[in-house]
Amino acid sequence: MGPLEGVKVVDMSVMISGPLAGMMLADQGADVIKVESPGLGDIMRFLGTNKGGMTGIFANNNRGKRSLVVDLKKPEGIELVKKLVADADVVIQNFRPGAMERLGLGYDDVRAVNEDVVYVSISGYGPDGPYSHRRVYDNVIQAASGLASVQTDPATGVPSLYRTLLCDKVTSYTAAQAITAALYARATGKAKGQHIVLAMLDAAVAFMWPDSAMDAALLDDDAVRTPTIGSNYSVTPLADGFVSAGAVTDAEFRGMCAAFGRPEIADDPRFSNALVRTQHMAELVAIMREMAAATTVEQFLAGAEEHDVPASKINSLHEIHDDPQVVHNRVFVERDHPMAGRIREPRPAPRFSHTPAAVSAPAPRFGEHSDEIATELGFDPAELRAAGVIH
Repeated sequence: MGPLEGVKVVDMSVMISGPLAGMMLADQGADVIKVESPGLGDIMRFLGTNKGGMTGIFANNNRGKRSLVVDLKKPEGIELVKKLVADADVVIQNFRPGAMERLGLGYDDVRAVNEDVVYVSISGYGPDGPYSHRRVYDNVIQAASGLASVQTDPATGVPSLYRTLLCDKVTSYTAAQAITAALYARATGKAKGQHIVLAMLDAAVAFMWPDSAMDAALLDDDAVRTPTIGSNYSVTPLADGFVSAGAVTDAEFRGMCAAFGRPEIADDPRFSNALVRTQHMAELVAIMREMAAATTVEQFLAGAEEHDVPASKINSLHEIHDDPQVVHNRVFVERDHPMAGRIREPRPAPRFSHTPAAVSAPAPRFGEHSDEIATELGFDPAELRAAGVIH
């Protein structure tokens, strides 16, 4: 059994910030019921690469769930969902502030039928304040949180965005951790249920701050200022490809020079220690570029291995599954999805020794479990379908 076996989660969220959190709970053994509205439902069902009516992005954020499609504009639909949440352990929603309250399914409404519920409200900026009414997507929060500024090109001064939905995913991981903390608090008698309010803005700032704000965190004028660690990150072009390598210590720098086949560079008085290297950085960069242009990826990685230099080639998403360490770690699972055909998915990253998580059931078809769930709640699914309450 997974660590969350027996936990019931009602996932009323869409896109990624809520659904990915629900999927992580499903992988850890929870029974996660995804509630969607008739029509489009979760727009991720229609975005991007797809086969057989199943998109990759929906499959990547919704495996392990059961799908209930219910019309919340009908009183009978609200009644069904209130019965659904009456014995739920967790409810997740990520609609704009006030939307769930207008439906009669806000925290206070759900708590009235289930005081033990852990209710998670995810939004862009939070439930109140000057920006709370604004519509957001991941890229907007990257801009608002300062993450885009961290990606500023030093040569041009132009900020840029991470080409991954970083803020959505950081919010999901934050939500999943907060949910399990709240369940622990309930299990140990510290609380009954509680309301977890999570803004994407807050999650993104908290994620960025530990390293990107190593300068901004110290407020006194006499602090000794240095560039952040990440500001030195760069890709190294070699003769036939690209790598990323790091040389923080003098020993690592000496090893990198040896990996390029030029160990004598480390003995040059201009580069013999970290302090003098910073004073002659322009000269060092020119020499390193010259060495890199004459070295293949295979040669450099062999040298880096021999001389204990942190380094890796730049893996593409289409080749990473063949990386020897990824293969050894059994990161990926391949299986047949009933709609999408052959699919490759990463297993849950944490490996539990006694309550293992698992790649849970494939992402569900739209309304695949509506009849099943209605029956479990004591309703007649045929009657509800005839009335247009479930689909």
